Amino acid sequence: MKRFVSLLCVLSCMTSLYGCALNNDAGNSDNVVYIYNWGEYIDPEVLTIFTEETGIEVVYDEFETNEIMFPKIKAGAVKYDLVCPSDYMIKKMIDNDLLQEIDFNNVPNYVNIGDDYWKLAEDYDPGNRFSMPYVFGTIGILYNKNMVKEKVDSWDILWDPKYKDEILMQDSVRDAFMVAEMKLGYSINTTDEDELQESKELLQKQKELVQAYVVDQVRDKMIGNEAALGVIYSGEAIFTQRENPDLEYVIPKEGTNFWMDSWVIPKNAKHKENAEKFLNFLARADIACMNFDYITYSTPNMAARELVEDEDIKNSPIAFPDLSKYHLEIYVSLGEKADRHLSDLWREVKSY
Repeated sequence: MKRFVSLLCVLSCMTSLYGCALNNDAGNSDNVVYIYNWGEYIDPEVLTIFTEETGIEVVYDEFETNEIMFPKIKAGAVKYDLVCPSDYMIKKMIDNDLLQEIDFNNVPNYVNIGDDYWKLAEDYDPGNRFSMPYVFGTIGILYNKNMVKEKVDSWDILWDPKYKDEILMQDSVRDAFMVAEMKLGYSINTTDEDELQESKELLQKQKELVQAYVVDQVRDKMIGNEAALGVIYSGEAIFTQRENPDLEYVIPKEGTNFWMDSWVIPKNAKHKENAEKFLNFLARADIACMNFDYITYSTPNMAARELVEDEDIKNSPIAFPDLSKYHLEIYVSLGEKADRHLSDLWREVKSY
């Protein structure tokens, strides 16, 4: 837990710097890059090294969900140079003309990223023009072996009354509905009204069993033995097992979401050249390896994987699963109308 104390200090300084930068018009400087990323999704030392090597100041801000990030980028009130959305949200940003193309001539280290991941990225970024893969993973169930004795291999267990107040669900509309839709045998990209209503009702039925709808706190609560079961991202699961060996991660037999988060450059970015310098730095094998070791989310950087010294992690079925063994789906953008409807249904679940 020491790293979280250090991280909080670093991010506190970054947040202060961010506010000061805006107030002092630092955005007009050519020697800065504004980054908007998920919480605890980069090694702070990576940012320090980048500034030391390039002289470019990093101003860093965080978001918890894609749905919180999107309206902020769309409004354009703060002009970020780099943002790290998920697959389906990148497609939505492209459709809304919010992104500019990356000049990969300025990012030669992009070749370190495996061809398979570039191909997967074409599902949401045809031609790989607007994004660079950063991390990938699955969503599954994390459970405490001392609190759950039966076999865990299905989403069904998250509806078992014996675990009332011991279940943690993701506070994310797409991820929550994904669990219900997979349990029911539907596509996680369904827009069929009957299927959506059935999924909503299933989540409402589950609500009385749920201890909390959370995001990053799933990890902390599971490490602290505060819950028996939690829906979690695979990268978080790797870290939790380091901290608490009683925790196990499974991909349910019904299937799950395969996701990829990638870097993009907003259309109103003021420091595109600095953003591309940062992308090239981040894709460097030694930096990508260092970053993977810290955040524990699976890296598509093949050169970095060769540098991983921990054989257990290098061969981890959680970090690098055999994707052919599972039924996996990537989220696609459902469109503005469908997104609003799904958000309305999610509010009905949480207010039930």
